[in-house]
Amino acid sequence: MPENDYDAFAADYDADNEANAWNAYYERPAILSLVGEVAGLRVLDAGCGGGAHGAALLDRGAILTGIDSSSGLLEIAQRRLGGRARLLSADLNKPLPFEDGAFDVILASLVMHYLPDWSLPLSEFNRLLPQGGRLVFSTHHPFMDHPSTGHDNYFETYSFNETWQRGGKDIVMRFWHRPLHAMFDALKAAGFQIDVLSEPQPDPRARTLFPEAYQSLTTKPRFLFFSAVKV
Repeated sequence: MPENDYDAFAADYDADNEANAWNAYYERPAILSLVGEVAGLRVLDAGCGGGAHGAALLDRGAILTGIDSSSGLLEIAQRRLGGRARLLSADLNKPLPFEDGAFDVILASLVMHYLPDWSLPLSEFNRLLPQGGRLVFSTHHPFMDHPSTGHDNYFETYSFNETWQRGGKDIVMRFWHRPLHAMFDALKAAGFQIDVLSEPQPDPRARTLFPEAYQSLTTKPRFLFFSAVKV
């Protein structure tokens, strides 16, 4: 099975994502809070997955377009969003099929750590935004992923694999670690200025629902959240 083959376990991944501590009670509420008011704004959900973030954005009044490279997840998003959003297959490692300034806000939830090079996707995000437009994204916290990889040098950008178990299948996932300074450098080089860097706490309800995960999320770095403005 190829790496990062979301089509092989789309339904199981989406079902897990919908309710687990890391996504439903930590990442999703944190990034949606960072996005803020979107009523009437053109929003690109880059790496939209099964549409969980998109549903929340639509409920807040966004004019939504979602892109993902997984046809299986796009099918789930289509069912969930019921035709309320424009959904397209697209690869963030390639130029995106939109006109300059097509969006006011770009959301990229837990997708940047799959990309070996940030220069093209960030330059494309910049192109798609007007001056003052915002890019909001979450990614692996480099202090989280580096200790578990066995790699010697934190300061390198390197790939590593994890094996996920979903629906009785072992799925090999490939991620890219990059040091904190490399993230800042890439954003600056692409014409963005960071206005918020967040290391949030989980939803308090996770304390009762997922006590072990809550203990981990409140004491160890997990994901890193950025809000950046096109300058």
